[in-house]
Amino acid sequence: MARPFRQQRAGGAAKATPRSAARPTPRLTPGSAPTTTVNPEDGSEAPVNTGAPIQRLHKLLALSGRGSRRDMEELIANGRVTVNGQVAQVGAGVWPGDVVRVDDRPVFLQFEPELPKVLIYHKPDGEIVSADDPEGRASVFDKLPRVKNAKWIAVGRLDINTSGLLIFTTSGELANHFMHPRFEVEREYAVRVFGELTDEQMLQLKSGIELEDGPANFDHIQATGGEGANHWYQVILREGRNREVRRLFEAFQLPVSRLMRVRFGPINLPSRLKRGMMLALEPKEVLNLLEWAGIEAPKGPLKQRSAREIEKASTAFTPKARKIAPPRAGERQADGVTRPGRPDAKAVVKPSKPTGPRRVRQSSDIPAPKPQKRSDRNRGRG
Repeated sequence: MARPFRQQRAGGAAKATPRSAARPTPRLTPGSAPTTTVNPEDGSEAPVNTGAPIQRLHKLLALSGRGSRRDMEELIANGRVTVNGQVAQVGAGVWPGDVVRVDDRPVFLQFEPELPKVLIYHKPDGEIVSADDPEGRASVFDKLPRVKNAKWIAVGRLDINTSGLLIFTTSGELANHFMHPRFEVEREYAVRVFGELTDEQMLQLKSGIELEDGPANFDHIQATGGEGANHWYQVILREGRNREVRRLFEAFQLPVSRLMRVRFGPINLPSRLKRGMMLALEPKEVLNLLEWAGIEAPKGPLKQRSAREIEKASTAFTPKARKIAPPRAGERQADGVTRPGRPDAKAVVKPSKPTGPRRVRQSSDIPAPKPQKRSDRNRGRG
């Protein structure tokens, strides 16, 4: 087949443009926009239009799942964030192509926000909601699946003796809307106490009780039955102070024997989610959460999922704890502390071979053959 003729443009043939002139070098400053470009031939400057809007650094760090915007502002103020090798300032803006590092580690920033991931977990007793524990107790973070270019954030905390609904998300802005006191998100608990409240005490719990860290009260409290000396109550409050529910009941000398969170905002604990199981929310449910929180949803169509991914996302599963190898001897930990650990593989000394005379295998070491059974003699014969 003959090669078609190349059509000439109007006004004559196109002139070849030098590569250096076609792509001038942008002049960048840490945390600022590349407003001008420098021509390497004559050194002249000209404005440049990158097509991508400048965005605030603390906002992009929050979108990457490292915490709320307020936490990221404190991180920047402490001098732990650098942009293009220089310490960033609070309120700095970044552009695509800027190298951002947190604690000397590069960070992947999403300039186009993606749909965050949301997990709900039925936390059992005996697990702590903390990534670092010097005592080495079981943590809920040990069971979370790995996410790429993101980080799981626990929405609120539960005591080691408290079970129930626990939410994880990769969006720092969504987690901040759940936890910040100014949003007053409802938290509902099922409480079992040893004893029974009187009507006057229930009214007092609604009106408010003075605790060590200030007044506290339940927005709603209702008795739901019980057997013997144990009685169940359903309570709703809009705060997340440390052991607040337990302290309110202990003010009337009623110790809490079991505490379980059954709802956090618009998310309820599903009955099919048994203790120790996880469930990933569907993309439509995540979009409803973003709309409830007043967060702008990512523009564009949702990511196409396979049938296996759809089935896996809507199925509750029991997570398995990840096996974390112990640190090597003298290896620096994430918190900057050097602890003794397992020795280096190169430093392990193998046991030496015996130096005595080598024993030659004797015929007496070979076991005598077992007598053949009569049934085996005729096996295989027609």
